[in-house]
Amino acid sequence: MSSRTGVVRHDLYKEHLVGSPHVESPKRLQVIYDMLDAADMPGRFVNISPRPATHDELARVHSHSHIERVAGTDGKPHASLDPDTQTTPLSYQAAKLAAGGLFSLVDKIFDGTVKNGFALVRPPGHHAERDRAMGFCLFNNVALGACYAMNTHGVKKILIVDWDLHHGNATQKSFYTDPDVLYFSTHQYPHYPGTGGLREVGDKDGIGFTVNVPLSPGHGDKDFFKIFKEILCPIASAFKPELIFVSAGFDTYVADPLGGMNVTPRGYAAMTRLIMDLARTYASERVAITLEGGYHLTGLMESVRAVLRELSGDSILTDGDLEALEKGAAPPIVEDVIRVQRPYWPSLKIS
Repeated sequence: MSSRTGVVRHDLYKEHLVGSPHVESPKRLQVIYDMLDAADMPGRFVNISPRPATHDELARVHSHSHIERVAGTDGKPHASLDPDTQTTPLSYQAAKLAAGGLFSLVDKIFDGTVKNGFALVRPPGHHAERDRAMGFCLFNNVALGACYAMNTHGVKKILIVDWDLHHGNATQKSFYTDPDVLYFSTHQYPHYPGTGGLREVGDKDGIGFTVNVPLSPGHGDKDFFKIFKEILCPIASAFKPELIFVSAGFDTYVADPLGGMNVTPRGYAAMTRLIMDLARTYASERVAITLEGGYHLTGLMESVRAVLRELSGDSILTDGDLEALEKGAAPPIVEDVIRVQRPYWPSLKIS
């Protein structure tokens, strides 16, 4: 079976925090890579070789002082950039390769080698601000990927979907006044990092182009499906993105040690299905996913596998699964978000 779904992987990503007792550990990628190498998986995906981001490319999102601060950790046994965010000798090299890995995926999408793909990289990125590493993140991979796509491939309108448990504070901030990037986030709230309130909707030219869905703990597959179907889909349909990025955090998994949500692999597959439907309609099927959080190793592995299978057209979802997700009422937050966002997106309707 030939595939037009790409996978970015590299053993250097497993060197970040190697030997360190950190929840964001190399084991996260090891279980995913082992799954990719299992007997039923080889040949399903196009392997994409990453290349490191340059300092000039990193500077599209980050200050030179921040880049130099992270570079200054290179080769050092251990450095702490904030209470949650540490480095080991090869972390800087891994972080450059993580951002560059997403660039490589974007290149392969635009040259037609693949139609979509998943950058299975570490360290994650969506908390890394212009001048600060935080929340396990050194450089903001998805924000850098969006800037790269605009600068290198002339993309005019980008949708970033962030389904990590934690709000992508830095991704939001990167594009808060930019009407060319629509940022959509579902996240547990109030929770780290404390941003992502309902009325954080963008500013200046970017007002209305930030959509936050702050959630109390306990939401599961049906809730997320309804949120995507009733908020994301109509807004994205009005926006008409040319490329869709996903900050895919799997810490909303039902048993994740850092989370309080109840999403299963079928839920992630269903969210991916809706995103792919949008991409098919507006973005020539172009979807680039990058790994963020997710700390239950088995849940992470099974959820990534479900997303990859969805991307490649080998879905785990049955018609019965989709019918079950469609049934019932949407969670109350849907109506709250629509009331806030309707001035900017008049097509939104409360069902």
